Formats: sequence, C-alpha cells, structure tokens
Amino acid sequence: MGDVEDRAAGAARLKELRHHRGLSLAAVARALTLLAEKLHQPTLPAVASVQRSVARWEAARPTTPDERYQLLLAHLYARTPAGDVSLGPGSDFAEYLHALGLLGESERRIAELRSLLLRAATDSGSGLLALLAPRTQAGLGAALADPSQADEMTVAGLAAVVADVNAQVGSLPMVRLQLLLAPAVEAARRLLAGPAPTPLVPHLRDVVVTAAALAGRLAFETRDDAASRALYGEATREAGRLAQPWRQAGVHMSHALVTLYSRDGLDGARRLVDQAVRTARTGESTLIRARAHALQAELAARAGHKRQSQAALGLAWYDIEADHTDDPAPTSFSPGHLRGFEGVCELYVGDPAAAHDRFARSAAALSAPREQVQKAIVTTDQALARIRLGEPQDAVRLLHRCVAAASITGGRVPALRLRQARKELRPWRRENWVADLDDHLMDVLGS
Repeated sequence: MGDVEDRAAGAARLKELRHHRGLSLAAVARALTLLAEKLHQPTLPAVASVQRSVARWEAARPTTPDERYQLLLAHLYARTPAGDVSLGPGSDFAEYLHALGLLGESERRIAELRSLLLRAATDSGSGLLALLAPRTQAGLGAALADPSQADEMTVAGLAAVVADVNAQVGSLPMVRLQLLLAPAVEAARRLLAGPAPTPLVPHLRDVVVTAAALAGRLAFETRDDAASRALYGEATREAGRLAQPWRQAGVHMSHALVTLYSRDGLDGARRLVDQAVRTARTGESTLIRARAHALQAELAARAGHKRQSQAALGLAWYDIEADHTDDPAPTSFSPGHLRGFEGVCELYVGDPAAAHDRFARSAAALSAPREQVQKAIVTTDQALARIRLGEPQDAVRLLHRCVAAASITGGRVPALRLRQARKELRPWRRENWVADLDDHLMDVLGS
C-alpha cells in the first residue's frame, strides 16, 4: 500500500471505530472536550471546531491528529463503553493505534502513547485484564476457576501480557511494571499447578519461566532482594523442566546480573555465569551463547584477569558473527550490546581511551525504547572512562544525561553505576560543576 492509500485506510479505520462505538462526530467532539477537562489539559476550542477536526481526520484526504488530540483519543478508546480499561490485542485502543500508524504517525510516538496509557492503567488499579485481549478475559476467568478449562488462547493471552510488560522496560517506572506483571505471574502459576490440559503444560511452563525471571529482575530493581532470589529460584526450577537449554542459560544470566550488585557480589555472579556458559553450549541459540561469553568476559575483567577476559570476548564475537537465521532468541543480544561489554573489559584491564570509544559506539547503537536502561548504564560507564582520562568536566556533562534517563525508570543498576562514577569525582568535589551534579542527583534520585 502506498502512502496515500495507507492514509485513506487509516481515516477509514478511525471512522469505523467511531461507528462501532455508536458515536456521531459531535459526540466524539464532546467526549474529547470532557476528557481534556478531566485530564487537566488546555481547554479545547468550541465543540463545533473540534467536530470539524474529527471530520478532517476521517476525510478522503485526511489530516493526522496532533499530539494533544492523539492523547485524548487514546484515553477515549482505552476504555470500553462500560468504562473498563482495555489495551490488549483486539481492543478499540489497539485498533486506534493501528489507525494512527496508517495515518503516518511514527512507531516511537505510538509506543509513547501506549506507555502513557499503561501508566494510567496502573494509576487506576487496572492491570492484567487491561492487557488481555477482550475475548481472552472471559476464558482466563473460567480457567482460573477450573484449570482443566484452559486453552491455547488463554495461555497465549498470558504470554502476550508478559511480553507487553517486558517491552515497556525503559519506558515505565519499574514499580509500575511490577503492578502490571504480578497478576500474570500468579495466574500462570495457578494454571500450571493445574490440573491444566497436558498439551498446554509446556507452554504454561514457558510463560512461568519468562514471567518469574522478569519479576525477579523487577523485584531487584525495586530493592526487594529476598523476593528477587525467590523468583529467580522459581524461574530456574521451571526452566530446568523445559527441554530448552538456552532458556535455562537466559535465566542464569539475568540472575547473575542482579547478583553482581547484591550481597553475593562477584563470586555469586561468576558461578551463575559459568553455569550459563555450560548450558548455552548445548543450546540452540548462538546469541544467548554470545551473551553468556560476554558476561564471562566482564566478570573476568572485574576480577583483573585480562587474558581470560580477552578469550571470552573472542568467543562472544565468534558466536555473534555466526548465522542467526533460526535463532530462537533473535533479539536477545547484538553487536551494540557486545561493544558495551568490550568497553567494561577495557575499563578494568585495558585502555580507558579504547573503553570510551567502545561505550560511545554501543550507546549510539542502543536506540530502541527497550534498550534505554542499558544505554543509561553504558553512558555512565563512558563517563567513568572520561574521568580516568582526566576529563572530569566532560564526564559530568554525560552524567547529567544519565541522571535524567535513570529517573524515568527508577532502575537500581543505573543508580548504582552513577554512584560509582560520583565517587571517582572526589578529587574535584569542591568544583561548582560537581556540586551541580550532586544537586541533580539529590533532586532526581534522592542520593
């Protein structure tokens, strides 16, 4: 479809959506005006003027709603006529976002709207049901009452919720993601405890592994280490029952990353990474294997073992440059991620200048919303390299950007990395530009 045809299709979908709700042009205009008041947005023009705008969005040669109207329409279609929040596949909200895409709106803006409405869902107390497809909601209720009634659609719906929450890491605060994820974790557990139909058990187990590992990471990020350990233990047990070694390796690596910053520190993380490497070698994913070797290289560098670190990096590059056509985890690792690991290794057992260049290239490659937490970590490490190169003021400029990024998600690892960089600025603690950074850290992170 060409651009003109796409835009016409987008306008037609908006009209169909309005008709599906039984709304006239004037009724949509009045609804948007009321929503603007409720959301404390700037007052809209007269209803007749808003109605003309609505008509233009549905015209043969349509205009695209501006950002203010996009948000108001999102709130309008995020609730069912009965007033319930519904954001999942098949919902009016999903249809509205698809129409916006056809009208030419960017993927980034559409992702931003979705994040804003997910934030609103957690404000209102909506969670799991808001993210399920409307026709899956009733099926899940019946399955929770009697797990033998679970079907493929129910399990797929739960998997979609977990994937949806995972995709919002970097866009929403970790504590909000916990609120969205917790009901899905509990529902998947209850169905797996069953008795669910035997053919569904592997699929349910897969959902539990993914959900528990993500919940373990979120618990760590929100400083609940005991809950994090328990959730990772659950994910590890269930992954061991799947005939997919790459899944076990993935859980070990996620657990290792949070362990590195917990009481078990470097030794505990190294044991988990060594397990991940052993498991990944028998698995189907070369990208998971590359990530495992990259983590092994970082931990060796942190321990001061240069040769072991370089050997593990070599294996990581070998794996990442292989053919990944049928890799079961195609988005799990990339050259951009690997350059960040190279930078850490150079920082600890190599050249700070080389580390800085690796970090800069890695940060430039990490552009997706899901990668923003990692980008904040890499950029903080880049600032650390600048400090060690004797360029503290340039480092502080980078750190201001990292503080802003860390504040969006409330992530624990970016905050810990920031504190490490701030400690290395102690020789310049009397400088005004360090005092400004301290003020920024205190205002945003409270530290």
